[in-house]
Amino acid sequence: MADANGTGSATFAKGSSFRDEVEQGEAPEGSGEIDSNVTEVYESFDDMGLRDELLRGIYAYGFEKPSAIQQRGIVPMVKGRDMLAQSQSGTGKTGCFVIGMLQNVDTSLRKVQGLILAPTRELAQQIQKVALALGDYMGVKVHACIGGTRVVDDLRTLEQDTPHVIVGTPGRVYDMIQRRALDTTTIKCFVLDEADEMLSRGFKEQIYMVFQYMPANCQVALFSATIPAEIVEMAEKFLRDPARILVRKDELTLQGIRQFYILIEKEEWKLETLIDLYETISASQTVIFVNSRRKAEWLSERMRERDFTVSVIHADMSQEERNLIMREFRSGSSRVLITTDLLARGIDVQQVSLVINYDLPTNRENYIHRVGRSGRFGRKGVAINFLTNDDVRTLREIEAYYNCEIQEMPVDISDML
Repeated sequence: MADANGTGSATFAKGSSFRDEVEQGEAPEGSGEIDSNVTEVYESFDDMGLRDELLRGIYAYGFEKPSAIQQRGIVPMVKGRDMLAQSQSGTGKTGCFVIGMLQNVDTSLRKVQGLILAPTRELAQQIQKVALALGDYMGVKVHACIGGTRVVDDLRTLEQDTPHVIVGTPGRVYDMIQRRALDTTTIKCFVLDEADEMLSRGFKEQIYMVFQYMPANCQVALFSATIPAEIVEMAEKFLRDPARILVRKDELTLQGIRQFYILIEKEEWKLETLIDLYETISASQTVIFVNSRRKAEWLSERMRERDFTVSVIHADMSQEERNLIMREFRSGSSRVLITTDLLARGIDVQQVSLVINYDLPTNRENYIHRVGRSGRFGRKGVAINFLTNDDVRTLREIEAYYNCEIQEMPVDISDML
């Protein structure tokens, strides 16, 4: 936390039994798939005591009934409780922390009151769009503070048109703090989304530095699809008596998503298998995951040679290119998107019904994020994994980790899409 002189001095109290709660916590009776120390469950947004203009934004956005994490997490956020929430993509967690944050924003005060950090530019922009939509009737100003854009534009916005909420990536946000362009003294709520991914990408030092500039009484919420030891460590350092909402590991595979594999004897035969597959199915939109930028480019070239219209996106592209491709994919003008794990988290494209793991992920935690691109928020979806003999063991490890069964793809796969 920042003291009066602006120097960092961590003042958050440690959660004494936090590690035990995470590792050994039992789900309270009647909580279903959720393990939580939150007892109040709200079946309707109307019951949460939210301001009318926020409710209008919620229903206009298309939310009808709160998801499991929203039923438990929104009200504790509104009450200012620190929070650790484990919930995979597609379950409404963005709505949970955005609604909780917006309820407490004073729009008459032109100061930054909420800060959300995300691991990728695309996810930060996605969260910004959700916040603007949900807060549409409140007149809330939300700014995306991300890399790949002009620093001078951020400086101008923060100085002349101060937003109420900033959604950003750690590097650019910390840069704005260091330049004294971002005044953190009025921030009431700090959210770290995809916290496990943040740490795996090497943002840990930047995140800790940003933490140091938050006011001592600032509410802190960590949202993460998995809870590795580093998240427990961060929670113990920065959270005070947090509301804890944890989806059990054996419930982490999204309901409604059918998962299959195709055993392919040689790597070089995967392309023909993909072409054959496409001649038998007519999925609305499909995301194909590979493990490297080079493979993404290669596969897109091979498919275009076969007259397939495909898009490709990866981290080496400019922000403008990535934005254009995502707009085309969301609009449906492009129906096949080839990508790396850059898009495995947080990108919400409602029409995706099929995910193909052309390569199995090297990190088993990323499996659920890839698969979660289909079946968004309870919709049906299908995931197909291409396996060589070398991948069989990895698939078995994924099944064991998520306590699920991935079956061989049936001949009637087209009927499921």
